[in-house]
Amino acid sequence: TCVQSYGKCFPNKQQHPHMQTSFEFDDCAGNEDVTFGVSDPGFHVDGDLNLVPLRDLLHSEPVLFIRGLSAHADDLAQVDIIGTPGRSAATLGDIVGQKLPYRSKRSLLVPNISISENERGPFPKFIGQLISMGQPREQIFRMTGPGADQDPKGLFTIDMNSGTVSVSRSVDREASDSYQLEVSTTDYSGNLIEGPQVFRIKVIDQNDNRPIFKEPRYTGEVLEGSPTGTTVMTMTAFDADDPNTDNAVLRYNIVKQSPDKPSPNMFYIDAERGDIVTVIAPTLLDRETLPTTTYELEIVAKDMAGSEVGLTGTATATITITDKNDHAPEFTHPLFEAHVYEGSTGVVVNLTVDDRDDPATAAWRAMYSIISGDPIQSFEIQTNPDNNEGMLSVVKPLNYEASEFLSLLIRVENEDPLVPDVGYGPSSTATVHVRVEDINEGPVFFPDPLIVTRMENIPVGSFVASLNATDPDILEKQSIRYAVLQDPAGWLSVNPVRGTVNTSASLDRESPYVYDNKYTAVFIATDNGTPPATGTGTLIIHLEDYNDNAPYVLPSVARVCEDAYDVTVAVVGGWDKDLPPNAAPFKIELGKQPDLDKTWKVTRVNSTHSQIMLLRSLKKDNYQLPLLITDSGVPPLSNNTEVKVQVCICNKNRMHCSSAHSHHARFLVPLATLLLTLLCKYHRN
Repeated sequence: TCVQSYGKCFPNKQQHPHMQTSFEFDDCAGNEDVTFGVSDPGFHVDGDLNLVPLRDLLHSEPVLFIRGLSAHADDLAQVDIIGTPGRSAATLGDIVGQKLPYRSKRSLLVPNISISENERGPFPKFIGQLISMGQPREQIFRMTGPGADQDPKGLFTIDMNSGTVSVSRSVDREASDSYQLEVSTTDYSGNLIEGPQVFRIKVIDQNDNRPIFKEPRYTGEVLEGSPTGTTVMTMTAFDADDPNTDNAVLRYNIVKQSPDKPSPNMFYIDAERGDIVTVIAPTLLDRETLPTTTYELEIVAKDMAGSEVGLTGTATATITITDKNDHAPEFTHPLFEAHVYEGSTGVVVNLTVDDRDDPATAAWRAMYSIISGDPIQSFEIQTNPDNNEGMLSVVKPLNYEASEFLSLLIRVENEDPLVPDVGYGPSSTATVHVRVEDINEGPVFFPDPLIVTRMENIPVGSFVASLNATDPDILEKQSIRYAVLQDPAGWLSVNPVRGTVNTSASLDRESPYVYDNKYTAVFIATDNGTPPATGTGTLIIHLEDYNDNAPYVLPSVARVCEDAYDVTVAVVGGWDKDLPPNAAPFKIELGKQPDLDKTWKVTRVNSTHSQIMLLRSLKKDNYQLPLLITDSGVPPLSNNTEVKVQVCICNKNRMHCSSAHSHHARFLVPLATLLLTLLCKYHRN
């Protein structure tokens, strides 16, 4: 009988060639899905763990190896065959599926070893043995790699003479689930005999890690009235143990619900997935009737697939019941009353409503509208964001004389639409009675502004306009008096009773107080109410031009060289403050002094300009040339004026004039060019 990992078989004549032997194998996990391999292909392992031949055998190898392999263990057993001729021994590669390098017909038997984490001492503790399959001779076993001569150093040791392997302290699978080392044998001189071969040590997991949730507190929301089975959230925990074992298989459970009303089992958690779903009926999941809108669940995750020996981890799930718009807003009163003074604006009444939905949500926030009673949009309603009240305001002043009582029909709705089975009822509308209070209103001018046209320079005391102001308080018998409020030039007066406006001074279109031929004055009208009320009106007088300004010429100074003659001295233009036809065309001619025409000549250039020519040369001096300019008004106005002509000595492009106020100037351009430029400019004007 071959027991566990090492044994001997003694076949007799009755057993051989049909010998049979049994062995034991235990992977500490029920021996599920275990496979066995035998070094001699003439043998196999049956379901009862018997080593049996596949055919009649006259001889066999003296040593057989059986390998047992499962998800939890990997082990070798050696079987010695005694009393039968054998063949050459099989190599370990026939068992483990790995060909070893040929080296003098020697091989090193290296089993895979599994050890449990967290083992208790005493240490060092034997965990396995290496076997040299060659001829006995003096040799040394050596082992290198992580856990031996590399970090974590000294975790595993090997007896250099026997090949026994020991662990020096407990191991942690979560730090490393396996170790891969190299083993070999050498002689005492260090010469390699066997190997190196890979030596693997697998760490078997122990359930030494509790489940840990990703977060200590989870939050989720579920809409009120949601169907039973609605997923609210998912809880997720992790276990650092081997995921291929039950040590890391988690099961979830709700151990406490707070509060536990209306039912202690309002929610359910899927034991495997961690999904939290609703169990309570949709009609009971009513945010407005529940004792609270927030529930806390204590969730436990247990490993070992939830068995009693499993380790646990805990987290809290906070679930908020969110609102849907299943309650219409309702006015607190069917009728509201307001009083407002005519002519005023602003808030006149606050409309209050009740809404059972969640405050500060779109299902609670109110929107108000005026259904009827406001044909000219004199009112508007805005929602107070703090208390949801409707602030009814007057935006266009009301008139007591037009209507002293108004009735408005108001509707309230939510920003969010109501759910399909809920509608707005009669309580979602209300009536507002608005009473308009009378005040003493100021007189009103019509038209405003009043525009009239008058000729300037009309006689003082002339009639200008008649003001018309009326009192809006038609139900009151009140008188109105007029007065001047703004008269910049002081030209006007007003009859305080009749409102007729007359001139108190001459109207002048050319005055600086006139803009674009218009003069503006403001008048005030005051009634005799208690207290008195006032109103203002504007009078705009469009002034027509009268030929009351004589024309004049520019420029008034000209220069010429003393040796010049038959040349143009200057081009002068006529100017007039009046408007056409009381201005251009102008007639410019020499004054009435004798013999002027022997030295000077004036020739018309266009309707506004004429040129002055010097007919003979003059000595250096200043000459005053008299000119007469006449406009085209009816009757025309003339003006006797003078042009100062400076006769200068000219040399090297400089002019030396006799005037004390004159200065030297360069002839930068020819005089003809200057004249032509002036002519073109004046002609365009």
